[in-house]
Amino acid sequence: MAYQRRKSRPVWVGNVQIGGDAPIVVQSMTTADTRDPEATLRQIHELADAGCEIVRLAVPDRVAAAALPEIVPYSPVPLVADIHFEHTLALKALDAGIHKLRLNPGNIRKPEDVREVVRKAKERGVPIRIGVNFGSLPPMTREFVDEMAAQNATHTELIAEHMVRTALGHVRILEDLDFGDIVISLKAFEVPVMVEAYRRMARLVDYPLHLGVTEAGTPKAGAIRSAVGIGTLLAEGIGDTIRVSLATDPVEEVYVAYEILKSLDLRQHGATLVACPTCGRVEVDLFKLANEIDEYLKTIKEPIKVAVMGCVVNGPGEARDSDVGVAAGRGKGVIFRKGRIVRKVEEREIVPALKEEIQLVLAERAAGVPAVETGHRRISVPVVDA
Repeated sequence: MAYQRRKSRPVWVGNVQIGGDAPIVVQSMTTADTRDPEATLRQIHELADAGCEIVRLAVPDRVAAAALPEIVPYSPVPLVADIHFEHTLALKALDAGIHKLRLNPGNIRKPEDVREVVRKAKERGVPIRIGVNFGSLPPMTREFVDEMAAQNATHTELIAEHMVRTALGHVRILEDLDFGDIVISLKAFEVPVMVEAYRRMARLVDYPLHLGVTEAGTPKAGAIRSAVGIGTLLAEGIGDTIRVSLATDPVEEVYVAYEILKSLDLRQHGATLVACPTCGRVEVDLFKLANEIDEYLKTIKEPIKVAVMGCVVNGPGEARDSDVGVAAGRGKGVIFRKGRIVRKVEEREIVPALKEEIQLVLAERAAGVPAVETGHRRISVPVVDA
């Protein structure tokens, strides 16, 4: 599928480009207390190992800001300081070498304080993300409500437009100070509101857009909500960087983010698992097989497609179409590699066999050997439920 990507200006966060012709960047946020540098760095490394490319830290007070010099120089990825209201925290973060600020200048009361932060950010080449969330919107004016009512705006359109105008108010403060390294986010829990807000903003500015559904929820519900919202916009060519917000270990956010990107063929990162949903035709413990392989694949960094199929209807086709696959039935499994059968095993041997074949494919790639040329015995029988 071909996508017409919205053209945005490039913004650099440390050594990572957002916008322009750069790939969609995956972000997350630490849950560790920033005032504990050791715990924070440990989590940053875990996120980086999972593929996270930019990590945001909460900087709620001066103690957290004072800890940044013990964190920033040792991070394997660029860091963002999340700051609200107190401009001195932004200044301390910049002095510590932070790579990006998440800061709404309109929340800083004194114009001279905003100017001080912007001047130092410009000197250091540090971009600023304007982040407007539905939960922290200012009250609507009666004039605005009447204006939208005259346009017969829906509730979704009303909220989305309020978010856009609020964000643009912050943007204009920075533009008036001749600052252009800006990234914008417009997050809401309600997916239609979030989607409409980003669509409207995308028509008005060329700044990179950071996509997310805020307070998305627990892992299952939050992943679905995020996939619908973020995926809809990405499919329309809108969005330059994403964060999936889940009430769980932030490493899971990274896995879900890459699944969204892989589903749209926008990024290839790590393994992709194809598994059938099961039905009455399945004659192996497919849940167990798929879950075991899924956990194993989280350790694989290289792109590889693996299929775990449990019946003769779709199984052979999906297994053949994958780098490595199994079509199982009646307590047995036939292992495919690049469309060719390489062996037939008992059910208890399926997981070890798949792991072995996956490692062989990766090793052959690294050595430049075509994947279909293997030393395994070829089995010329079709996959059936025999």
